[in-house]
Amino acid sequence: MPLVTAAVEERKDCRPDALPLDDLLAGGRPVVLRGLVRDWEVVRQARDTAAAVVAYLTGLSNGRPVQYSFGGPEVAGRPFYNEDFTALDCEVRRSALDALLREILAHVDDPRPPTYYMASLPVDTCLPGFRERNDLDFAAHDVQAPPSIWIGNRTTASCHYDALRNIACCCAGRRRFTLFPPDQIGNLYPGPLDPTPGGQAISLVDFSAPDFERYPRFRDALAVARSALLEPGDAIFIPSMWWHQVEGLAPFNVLVNYWWSSMPVHVPSPMHALYHALWTIRDRPEPEKQAWREVFEHYVFGPAEGAGAHLPEQARGVLGPVDETMSRQLRAMLIDKLNR
Repeated sequence: MPLVTAAVEERKDCRPDALPLDDLLAGGRPVVLRGLVRDWEVVRQARDTAAAVVAYLTGLSNGRPVQYSFGGPEVAGRPFYNEDFTALDCEVRRSALDALLREILAHVDDPRPPTYYMASLPVDTCLPGFRERNDLDFAAHDVQAPPSIWIGNRTTASCHYDALRNIACCCAGRRRFTLFPPDQIGNLYPGPLDPTPGGQAISLVDFSAPDFERYPRFRDALAVARSALLEPGDAIFIPSMWWHQVEGLAPFNVLVNYWWSSMPVHVPSPMHALYHALWTIRDRPEPEKQAWREVFEHYVFGPAEGAGAHLPEQARGVLGPVDETMSRQLRAMLIDKLNR
């Protein structure tokens, strides 16, 4: 029985060529977009058999090797850690896409198959022509969001967050999404920052059998969680920084997603700042930490124009808008200081 009964809100009025991006971004909440990609060719193939989808994708593949995670039946579809969290329980393998698809297909009837999980493969790199009959019109919104494809059997991407905005489209199989707002990070018990199964810290809680003695605050996270079940042709919008677990519920699953940033390309990931803060601030005496909290509140988390508003425009420097030129100057300054 699912732990979460509250549902993600839904819209049924969306088309690939009429994405309601402004509404989605203004709402700031996850939204299921029912039937958004029901007319995609890959979804049409999925209505037939898994073998039909495999044949379709194989026909589009350019033969480049792809990277995927492999684990034995004991992994049970959940790429995770070893007992002391120092290594992962899956190995990284490479093969041609058609070979990987055949391997997954060969185990669709196994009650305990090996775990196959190909994550975030750039569509344009390995499946040229895919977007001709399977795409969302982000260009109409002047948004660069190249798609990625995810293929596997009954696999679970443990609960994590992404810094980018996301629209994920269920193409074959079924997917369950369980989502939590960003303020639940402490109640989700994140694991190590490195290594990670997919590039981001994941919740250590096993949602299928949560250990509430070990992770008692997870009950508080469940109180505000939302869940969505996606069929082929459905999609979901996930705002930046929302935690989400994604479960593939069928023996063969395909998902295509689009990530895009709220910032121009010259602005780097905030993860760099997080690592620097862990290094330079976290272990200082508490009074110093609180003082630095005030500094960050003033310069970073307050209004963007607030810290420099009392200065003449020509004197604001980094307190003014950070354009591409300022970005290069900041990068050079930081590299110089860190190399001393």
